[in-house]
Amino acid sequence: MSFRLWTLIMLLFLSFFAANAQTTINGKILDTETKTELSQVEISLFSIPGNKLIQKTITDSLGKFQFGDRGQGVFLEAKKGGYETKRLDKITGIFTIEMTPVSKAIDEVVIQSRPRNIKLNDGNRIMTVAGNKDFKTSTHILEVLRKTPGVTVDPEDGIFIGGRISPAIFVDGKPLVMSPQEIQAYLRSLSPEMVESIEVNTNPSSRYDAEFKGIIDIRLKKNGNLGWKGAYNGNVSVNRFNYRENSINGSYNTEKIVYQMQFGYNDGISTYRYNALQRLANTNVMRTNTYQIDEGKAYTAQAGIDYRLNDKNRIGVNLRGNFRNNDRMRTGSLYTTNKDESQLVFNTGSENPTDYRQDNYGITTDYSFNNKNFKLNFLGNYLLVSNKQKDDFTNKDLPTSQLLSYWKSDLFNKINIYAAQIDASQKVKNANFEMGIKYSDTRTTNNIRYDTLSVNNQFVFDPTRSNMFSYKEQILAGYLAYSQKFDKFQINAGIRVENTKSISNAVSSDSIVSRNYLKWLPSFSINYTFNKSNELSLSYSRKITRPVFSQLNPFRFYFSPLNYWIGNPYLQPSFTSQIKGTYRYKNWIASLAIGKESDVMVRYPRYDPKTNVLEYLGTNLPYRNFANLEISFPLKITKWWNVSTQLVGYYNYEFRPYLDEVFAMKIYNYEVRLNQVFSLPGGYTVNLFANYESKTGNSLYIIKPRYTVDLSIQKSWFENRLNTKISYNNIFDSYDQRLVFRHKQIIDNQFTHWWDSQRLLLAVSYNFGGSKYQGKEIQRSEEEIRAR
Repeated sequence: MSFRLWTLIMLLFLSFFAANAQTTINGKILDTETKTELSQVEISLFSIPGNKLIQKTITDSLGKFQFGDRGQGVFLEAKKGGYETKRLDKITGIFTIEMTPVSKAIDEVVIQSRPRNIKLNDGNRIMTVAGNKDFKTSTHILEVLRKTPGVTVDPEDGIFIGGRISPAIFVDGKPLVMSPQEIQAYLRSLSPEMVESIEVNTNPSSRYDAEFKGIIDIRLKKNGNLGWKGAYNGNVSVNRFNYRENSINGSYNTEKIVYQMQFGYNDGISTYRYNALQRLANTNVMRTNTYQIDEGKAYTAQAGIDYRLNDKNRIGVNLRGNFRNNDRMRTGSLYTTNKDESQLVFNTGSENPTDYRQDNYGITTDYSFNNKNFKLNFLGNYLLVSNKQKDDFTNKDLPTSQLLSYWKSDLFNKINIYAAQIDASQKVKNANFEMGIKYSDTRTTNNIRYDTLSVNNQFVFDPTRSNMFSYKEQILAGYLAYSQKFDKFQINAGIRVENTKSISNAVSSDSIVSRNYLKWLPSFSINYTFNKSNELSLSYSRKITRPVFSQLNPFRFYFSPLNYWIGNPYLQPSFTSQIKGTYRYKNWIASLAIGKESDVMVRYPRYDPKTNVLEYLGTNLPYRNFANLEISFPLKITKWWNVSTQLVGYYNYEFRPYLDEVFAMKIYNYEVRLNQVFSLPGGYTVNLFANYESKTGNSLYIIKPRYTVDLSIQKSWFENRLNTKISYNNIFDSYDQRLVFRHKQIIDNQFTHWWDSQRLLLAVSYNFGGSKYQGKEIQRSEEEIRAR
């Protein structure tokens, strides 16, 4: 074959290949200022001439989109709220479009509403996370929650909404219910890039468990492509000691099956300090100092499979395990003088080494059926938790080093939970009817043995401290719910009934308490949408809070040899009725909630001047009235400077009988948060977060003001696959909690809790694989949180 013929064949082949290569359009959308990917951008493909729409799509979570055979003579148009519309006439096979945020000049300062990262759903705030500048420097979702309007995270990483409500944590609409430590570890394993949005529900309807006074629902990004995807998240925090957290998530998606695995390993040391000053009229003055070093290791493993049988049926199974080891050393001193502090009464020191182990196993099965307007869901859970703890308590006279007391303890605690629920819904035109039934069975046993060193230097069983306690609880619940939309109105109504049977058996004190009660819990809400920028929501709900195991167990939980708290098996559940109103104008949101709680569960101090023992006892208050007002609004000062402001005001009135007197007063306090985000050249993002809490408290205690300031920097690499962050949290070490007893004629008591929340934190996350990230929901039951 001649050279010319070979040349002709090669030219024809190359021209054919080039022509076919041009039939596919692959694009990517970026923010002009931050160079970050933009998801949910509407991309339209038009023909030339005639401007006829050919195809339409939206960008994925990585800002990417694709069109198939495009033909000749076309142009693209990209649209997204808060950005200028972009048109592209010259289209190559693979390209990038940069979109510019809309801005309006006001003299020399640009102040405008930012792209809408927040919206309402039945009066609940929904905050976009992935791609939100406010959260780019956040290391994990726990830090995101600290900056989320309506949410508070304390120094121990406890999560609260509405002032003092501990919410249930949901993932993709299903409850994620674990011990507080497990929840914190899981939330730290999620980087902001993994999460699509967070919804804060401060007034859940009757379709949710009556225990849920509030819900935080975390929506993960979904896997839209076949193939596998993984993500590694790791961070190290540096203070006096180091603490390391590591997690790796992986998923493999086929046309019918999704496989998921997650592994985590955390280890390090944390510290805590407690200082107290106690004075009682005509008695001694005692200063207490406690220092605790907690060295912990935690291992987590999870594996799940989600199988789509067909278009109507889906089934899933999830297995999980959590294993925790903690070695704790608590040292303390009690320095006691007479009333005028002129004479030493005693000066003692204590040591309390602790060896703690927890094994947690769980299995979840879920099934769903979806046929047109009918949906059916089943969720089953089993949980087994085993706790083992050994303690040594020694108390010495410091001047002479004489051993005053020595006792040992050996604890075994076991929790079994079974739960099953079925939910069904039917849509009729624009109305939706729902019903469901749930049954749960919780069984907890607790056996702790104390042995005290006798005068003969032998350890002898101590019945005064030892404790055997068991608790059984069965809950049968059902609900009916109705919702319908009438033009601009949306109405939701529901009724829930829960029957609770429980038996608490304090074997050591020969005390059995049985309960059997049925409660009706209604809810109602109405929403009105004036236009795209204005909407109003009003809601009402009634909720129940049952006492948890530790609140019922009549056992001394020691903080020091002379300081402990005791559970009360006679505690009653509390009931809360609340009305809430929420109004949104563009990105500005204001909400007002008022309510009343009866049989409030609290602890109160009781001091014995003869023994210098301070104990905290559990009881029910007759009632409390409360209200809170929240306002949040974001502003864009310049192209590179964004500010989010949150203002919260609280009101609380407790009616508290105490020591043959009634103490009741109105408490007002407020909280201010300022979150400033600076987008700097080179793709760097700087975040300055400040939080101030005014003086607050209750009818017995004053809680002093406190504040915190955090500074963090973030930078992405390799097309956002690698994210690096550095943070300096609680820069001024100013977030300790200081409490003072109000009624000094009874007890002049003040104390401070300090946690090592001042820390330098280095974090890295890396996404790998060929498809978009998906995190499958972890489905667990509400009972697990109360069994901790």
